[in-house]
Amino acid sequence: MINKFNLDEILSINCDECFGLCCVALYFSKSEGFPTDKEADKPCVHLNDDFRCKVHEDLKSKGLKGCIAYDCFGAGQKVAESTYKRESWRDNPNKRKEIFDVFVVMRQLYEMLWYLKEAYRINKDEAMRNNIETEILEIIALTDMDGKSLLDIDIKEYRKKVNPLLLTTSESLRKRNYKSSNSKVKRSRMIAGRLDLMGANLRNRNLVGEDFSGALLIEADLRKSDLSYVDVLGADFRDADLSGANLEKAIYLTQGQVNSAKGDSNTKLPKSLKRPRHW
Repeated sequence: MINKFNLDEILSINCDECFGLCCVALYFSKSEGFPTDKEADKPCVHLNDDFRCKVHEDLKSKGLKGCIAYDCFGAGQKVAESTYKRESWRDNPNKRKEIFDVFVVMRQLYEMLWYLKEAYRINKDEAMRNNIETEILEIIALTDMDGKSLLDIDIKEYRKKVNPLLLTTSESLRKRNYKSSNSKVKRSRMIAGRLDLMGANLRNRNLVGEDFSGALLIEADLRKSDLSYVDVLGADFRDADLSGANLEKAIYLTQGQVNSAKGDSNTKLPKSLKRPRHW
């Protein structure tokens, strides 16, 4: 039934159809690779009157890693085109806060949709696929509601239903494909409950079936490593070196994670993701 929805297209960014929501509605921190410290509800210094970014083509050279990595999963154009029928926050200042708050909610719904779509694609269990499809259709229905109704959604309750589906899918797939080897990663270093692999030397390693969900992989060396069936949901890949690495079958790898990392023409990516121009 979900085949009638082109989820790959729906969940892809199209900034031309948005009105700069991520550049206005959200809080930015310069320390996280954004142009400057910016409060929520304040336009970025690089946002043009036509809602386009003045420095979009130069994000890499300017070191704006936060902008490069950010992904709204298509929520921006959904809010602009569907929820508010091209009525921007500039057109109607009275709805400014509502529009921004709705974007924050929509972005979370679209993020859940993206992960559910991936779980549906890689899951082989028919019963699980049916459960995932049911949740996808339910969330799609939510995204079509009006702005005020969207603000009444209890996002935490939906995450409670979505997270077990993602976890069960990942565990099943990793268990079937895990290959024991002397390359097993030590899991003793943790920061705030997240696996600390910052700057780790994981070059040329068999990492098949590992659980890197939420892991801190900042500046990790993953060159020529095999990350097939590795769960990377929420992992931080900022400046990780993926040159020659195999991520073609990595679980829950997003475009934002790829954009934030380093790579080359030999890096293998899932077909649904694009090779960044700055690689």
